[in-house]
Amino acid sequence: MLLATPLNMKAKGPEFPAPGGTGSEPQGAPGKKIAIVIDDFGNNMDGTAEMLKLPIPFTAAVMPFLPSTKQDAQLAHDRGLDVILHLPMEPVRGKKSWLGPGAITTDLSDAEIHKRIVAAIEDVPYAIGINNHMGSKATADERVMRILVDICKERGLLLLDSRTTPKSVIGKLAEAKGVPHVGNQLFFDDLYTYSHISKQMTKLKKLIHDKDSVIAIGHVGPPGKKTAQVIKEAIPAIQKEATFVPISQMVK
Repeated sequence: MLLATPLNMKAKGPEFPAPGGTGSEPQGAPGKKIAIVIDDFGNNMDGTAEMLKLPIPFTAAVMPFLPSTKQDAQLAHDRGLDVILHLPMEPVRGKKSWLGPGAITTDLSDAEIHKRIVAAIEDVPYAIGINNHMGSKATADERVMRILVDICKERGLLLLDSRTTPKSVIGKLAEAKGVPHVGNQLFFDDLYTYSHISKQMTKLKKLIHDKDSVIAIGHVGPPGKKTAQVIKEAIPAIQKEATFVPISQMVK
């Protein structure tokens, strides 16, 4: 991850009308909902300030054990946003060093996995749930994911499957245990160019037209400012079809 200039911001109250409340912006078609999740908060990443100024109730996914973990969680909470733990997990390809501290890898013992997940939850203030950072290998491993699901059950946390692999077992295990869960449907910025992010936004608008509920993930970091700009520009058009909601209003 790339380091950006540390934030120098004061926390503000919510800058968006509550779902169903009154405000100058249209609240969208009744029943249609969209939840935007922004990953990779916690490391003073580019685009953090721009994302936190968005006038919609998005969800902030904060990585644990990093320089601005607690600051970013606090800023998001002060704006009335849902905060979730963005838990680093082992990918099929890539280096473990890319994951950051406290990552969940498939070579760990059950006890160590449990210990690391609990420590990560406790490091991110106000977290109401968990989603995976990378994790194409770990989320396909039933042993590892069963530990995660059990902890979420015990602590009353929701699970968002970022769906970095079609082999993920998160949904199946969460359903069996009665853990509230949802799955990502689109990444805005798997490529960092403005043109790609704009194309993904066009795909998102089509999803919203075709479905009653949609979840999409973007990132702070290298694409952060571009992603924030594309989202900001699209808000009025999206609000004609759907209401922006926090992830807590999307879980099963």
